[in-house]
Amino acid sequence: MTELDIQDLLRRYKAGDMTEEEAVHQIRSIPFEDMGFAEVDHHRELRQGFPEVIYAAGKTKEQVSSIMQSLCQRSRGNLMATRADREMYQFVHRRLPQVVYDETARMIYVDRDTSLDRDPSRPILILTAGTSDIPVAEEARLTAYLWGNCVKTCYDCGVAGIHRLFAHLPEIREARVIIVIAGMEGALASVVGGLTDKPVIAVPTSVGYGASFQGLAALLSMLNSCASGVSVMNIDNGFGAGVLASKINRMR
Repeated sequence: MTELDIQDLLRRYKAGDMTEEEAVHQIRSIPFEDMGFAEVDHHRELRQGFPEVIYAAGKTKEQVSSIMQSLCQRSRGNLMATRADREMYQFVHRRLPQVVYDETARMIYVDRDTSLDRDPSRPILILTAGTSDIPVAEEARLTAYLWGNCVKTCYDCGVAGIHRLFAHLPEIREARVIIVIAGMEGALASVVGGLTDKPVIAVPTSVGYGASFQGLAALLSMLNSCASGVSVMNIDNGFGAGVLASKINRMR
C-alpha cells in the first residue's frame, strides 16, 4: 500500500463511500499479512518506495507463488523473486500470467510500474571482470532497472587485459554509480575506483579456482582496496548491489 492508496482510503471513508468496518479491513493488512509460513511486509512499499522482494531459494514454489500473488494484489510497484529456477517460474506463471523469467539473472519479475523515469542522463554502469561473472551482473542489472534506473553494461573487461577496460573510459566517466563485479583475485574494483570520482560498489563472485575459496579471496581483496570510495557487497550479491546503486542514484 502506497501513500496514494492511504489518501484514497481516507477520502472514501470521509465521504461515506465505505463503512468503518470496510476501512479497518483494508488497513489491517498494512503492517504485514500473516500467511503462516511468511509474514508479508505490505508496509515496505510505503517505507522504502518498493514492494518486498522475495528470496526464492529455500522456499517451495507454492510459497513463492502465494507471496507473489499477495504482493501483486496489495502493491503498485514492480515485483521480484530472486534466485528462482525455471520450474518455479512455470508454477508461478500458471497462477500469475503476467510474470516474466530471466534465466541468466535467475529472477521472476513483473515490470508494471509505468511511473518510473529511467533518466538516461543518470546511468548506472555495471562492469564485470569476466564472462563467468555475468549471472551476478545480470541480477544487479535487472534489479536496478526494475527500481527505475537507466542501466548500461560492459562485460569481460578485467585486469588480465587492462586495455579492454580502458576502451570503456567514456562509459565510466558518464556513469553516476558504478557496480564492479569480479571473481578470481577481484582486482578490478580497485582499478575502477582509481579511475572515477563516482561511488563504486564492488561485488565479489564465487568464480575462480581452489584458492579463491568460493569468492572469499575476491571479497578480502575488495575489502582491502586502496582506492577511495569503494564499498563492498557480499559474495555473489548482485541484488544488493542493484538496490544500493538505485538508492544512491535517487539522491540529488
